[in-house]
This record gives sequence, C-alpha cells and structure tokens, in this order.
Amino acid sequence: MTLECCSYQVKLVSGIQVKELDKRASGQAFEVILGSPAPDAKAEFPLSPLKKKDLSLEEIQRKLAAAEERRKSHEAEVLKHLAEKREHEKEVLQKALEENDNFSKMAEEKLNQKMEANKENRSAIMAAMNEKFKEKDKKLEEVRKNKENKEVSCEEN
Repeated sequence: MTLECCSYQVKLVSGIQVKELDKRASGQAFEVILGSPAPDAKAEFPLSPLKKKDLSLEEIQRKLAAAEERRKSHEAEVLKHLAEKREHEKEVLQKALEENDNFSKMAEEKLNQKMEANKENRSAIMAAMNEKFKEKDKKLEEVRKNKENKEVSCEEN
C-alpha cells in the first residue's frame, strides 16, 4: 500500500513504514519506521530450551575418551611446535656463532695484514734512513779528509 501526501510518500509493507523525505540531485533521504509486532503473532524462536536426551554411561565414556584424545592431540601438536621453535632457535644461534667466528677471523686477518704492512713500511723507512746516514757519514769523512789534507798541505808550505 502506498500513500502520497505533500512532498513525500509513505509505503507500508508488513509492519515497516518507509517515508521518502527529499529527492535531491545528491541523493534521496528515507525514514524507516518499524511497526510493533502483533500480540497474537507467534515467536520464531521457542521460549523454552530444547530438551536434551538422557545420555547413557557408554555415550558419556565415549565422549570423555574423544575429549581426552583431542586434548592429547592438541598437547602433542603444541609440543611439536615448541620443539620446532627450539630447533629453529638453535639453528639461529649456531648461525650467529659461525658468523661471529668468521667475523673474528676476518678481523684478525685484516689486523695481521695491516701489522705486516706497517712492519714492512717501517723496515723500508729505517733502511732508507740508514742509507741516508751512511751517505752523510761518507760525506763527512770526505770533508774531514779534505780538511786534513788542506791542513797538511798548509803546514808543508
């Protein structure tokens, strides 16, 4: 059933009232009013809970055994996951230790190479300085000889 009055329509559908408020370019607005249920209408859900049938001792024991089996299965699964987690942690720890050892070895090798290079550089510098000092000593020796020769030649004259 549809009623039209003024600027809106009212539709009644099985206890639901829909009012069309405004038509605009941006959209429409509706007001929905739910009707109250009729007092003689039957409820869809029963008011009293369903009656449970009586369970026999065998059924109870079977259900308890199934529950125990599920509990054991769940416990085994949890233990399996924990064991996998521990194994993974051990692998990660082992890998970290190996990487640490490799890093230590590489650092030690680099340090030894640097120390060897420094030692060779120092030896080369010392050899160059010794060579320079020897040349200076030779020069000094020549100057002394020349001076002595001049003194001796001056005395002879």
